[in-house]
Amino acid sequence: MSDLPRLLAGDVVAAARRLLGRRLRSEIGGIVCEVLLTEVEAYGGTEDPASHGFGGWTRRNASMFRSPGTLYVYRSYGIHWCLNAVAGAVGEPAAVLLRAGRPLVGEEEMRRRRGRSDHLCDGPGKLAQALGVTGEHDGTSLLEGPVRLLGDPPPGRRIVAGPRVGISRAADRPWRFRMVEPGP
Repeated sequence: MSDLPRLLAGDVVAAARRLLGRRLRSEIGGIVCEVLLTEVEAYGGTEDPASHGFGGWTRRNASMFRSPGTLYVYRSYGIHWCLNAVAGAVGEPAAVLLRAGRPLVGEEEMRRRRGRSDHLCDGPGKLAQALGVTGEHDGTSLLEGPVRLLGDPPPGRRIVAGPRVGISRAADRPWRFRMVEPGP
């Protein structure tokens, strides 16, 4: 049994840190793609003015109110799909934006989906596109659905925190986390 629900329960900032270095796998249309999560951001629900859950329940953010481990997918600026792992308790709309990853499996398919060979997964919209994730995956389980969180983080990973990006409210909160690869 996966420990994902336990990892995502409770504080969303702690949950975000726990996701770094885990694998995110999509199996869509019979094609498997997988990345190592390298960047995430925490969004604290009704207490966080930058969170989609800040103003309460809507049809758009309904998945945020479900159990930890639910996939919340939304369209940003009407263009890019973005993936989030619902965190916290049921009814508390907290989520972790999955911002970036390093390709592990299916890189050729990621290139095809992205229409390029570089910068495949270095932003939230790019990550969703490379993995083939769309709005139809909103509300599915990250334990059993077509998009899954797997594995444990690598030992000795180093995490750097900083302000969230691409938002105007509560941007100064150091809730963006990046996994830094070990240097020479």
